[in-house]
Amino acid sequence: MTSVDRSTEPRTAVELCRRRFAASAGRTAFRQKQGGTWVGTTWGEFETQAKEIAGGLATLGMSSGDRVCLLSQTRLEWVACDVGILLGGGVTVPIYASSTAEQCEFIIKDAGAKVIIVEDAAQLEKVLSLRARLPLAAKIVHITGDVTLDKPDARGRTTVTLADAMSAGGADHVQSLDALRSAGRCYQAAHPDEIQRRGDSLGPGATFTIIYTSGTTGNPKGVVLTHENLTAAVCSAIRVLALFETDEQYLFLPLAHVVARELEWAAIQVGVVTSFCSQGTVKIKDDLLEVRPTFMAGVPRVFEKFYAAVQAKSREGSAIKQGLMKWAFRVGKEAASSGAAGDGGIGHKLAEKLVLAKLRGKLGLDRCRFLLSGGAPLAAEIAAFFHGTGLLILEGYGLTETVGAAFLNQMTRFRFGTVGPPLDVVEWKIAADGEILMRGPSVFRQYYNNAAATAEVVESDGWFHSGDIGVMEDGLLRITDRKKDLIVTAGGKKIAPQPLENALKMRSPLISQVVVYGDKRPYCVALVTPSEEALQRFGGDAARAAGSEDLRRALQNDVDALNATLASYETIKRFAVLPTDFTEASGELTPSLKVKRKVVVDRYKPDIESLYG
Repeated sequence: MTSVDRSTEPRTAVELCRRRFAASAGRTAFRQKQGGTWVGTTWGEFETQAKEIAGGLATLGMSSGDRVCLLSQTRLEWVACDVGILLGGGVTVPIYASSTAEQCEFIIKDAGAKVIIVEDAAQLEKVLSLRARLPLAAKIVHITGDVTLDKPDARGRTTVTLADAMSAGGADHVQSLDALRSAGRCYQAAHPDEIQRRGDSLGPGATFTIIYTSGTTGNPKGVVLTHENLTAAVCSAIRVLALFETDEQYLFLPLAHVVARELEWAAIQVGVVTSFCSQGTVKIKDDLLEVRPTFMAGVPRVFEKFYAAVQAKSREGSAIKQGLMKWAFRVGKEAASSGAAGDGGIGHKLAEKLVLAKLRGKLGLDRCRFLLSGGAPLAAEIAAFFHGTGLLILEGYGLTETVGAAFLNQMTRFRFGTVGPPLDVVEWKIAADGEILMRGPSVFRQYYNNAAATAEVVESDGWFHSGDIGVMEDGLLRITDRKKDLIVTAGGKKIAPQPLENALKMRSPLISQVVVYGDKRPYCVALVTPSEEALQRFGGDAARAAGSEDLRRALQNDVDALNATLASYETIKRFAVLPTDFTEASGELTPSLKVKRKVVVDRYKPDIESLYG
């Protein structure tokens, strides 16, 4: 941890908000698509919305320290509710919109939430189905009305209506966000100083939020983050990224995830404009072409799909066109790796004009200063490729317990395959077994209602055991694997599966996802799912592709090529092609698109056993 003067930083999230409202009332804060048009909201308008929500929540009985669950996808109203809860002295407890009713029930009960804010009729119906089992959650607020489903639900419906949901569960305890804001206006008129008083009562050590981790086994743990945790992390990340008021971010990550939450508050601290995704990840490509952000955060899976799409496009057209694109990518990569990008001579200028600049424009990233990647390892080859096209992806590392980024590559100091140096508020050390330990003002101190879990990972002097294995290289951290994911073969060899999985995905465009297995077994095997390119070439759908001998032979060639680069004990001896890809809906991916390794292994146990037969 380096010495840094934090005396001018806001001490609480409330102070952070108030500074922005006072400095930028007339400036655009957010953009959200409405009726096909991007509509802006100023900081002054946003302040009014948030205070009305704070007042409205007070009319529902929310007192300082009370927990409010927020069940919604990423949108402007999510942020308005988050700040409204804060200004009213409450504690936001986010829930992923993709959570099942049972997952919602656990979080609502464990947090003891008095109010639940839901996005639409589908989420309202989910919560109303739990009504009899949620005695503390007396009030429900819904943000929007009906919701059109992507496909018919279990009842054959294509639309879930608000009227149906409310009639099924009773409407006496449900109100709209508009009604809540109206009540809030009346509350403020009757109690003009109350919202200010509640904000003033919060100190750096007060609870800012409780974020429940999306564990792969058992119930999630509620990470308690204080106001100091938030402000320390946000201000430190801003120093690394050098954000400006003139920046605009495109935000599609779920705000229930700590990375999106950190970006939400970094934007408030700096005054960055935030443009929200219009329809989740479905419309990212279209949105980017319209927003043209100066920076954007994503998870590796998103960048892998970008990479696969660009590579597939480069293999289309005439031989001359394909050769031109390969030449431009090579020239760009050479210029970037030598530090000459932007001044790489005539060849690079020509590659820029003919291919690279056009590519950035087609991606909607022609104004982009940098991209951020976190949540899982990003293949170094993908980062190097995009750097050659003029797009720098800065990979970072952190957990919910560290308010997102604890290590982060910088625009002036980065190395692909690493997650960069530590933030200036993070103290770190590597334990004897390779585990990464951290402490500092941005690192949490406890799980909510779970002293036993806290004691397992937090030492009395504040050191947090991350559960991740890593090494430092010239002051930059390289993550080698999750401690619990390490494979120990029957021969006693230790193998980190993630590097093998990333290497195989990079080598084979026919693979979408891969899970390497081999714990307590004589050798490693793999479960793979076919990519879009594999579907097009070998059958048209995943089930037919999985049974294609031509696909199996092609994949075997890719596996053999990878094995040739590995130690004998690391090699993948056999593999199975699964008839479907991993999805969040099926429970095989987390909301941040990380593979739930245990779920996959348990679900496909017969396939694994057949590989050892």
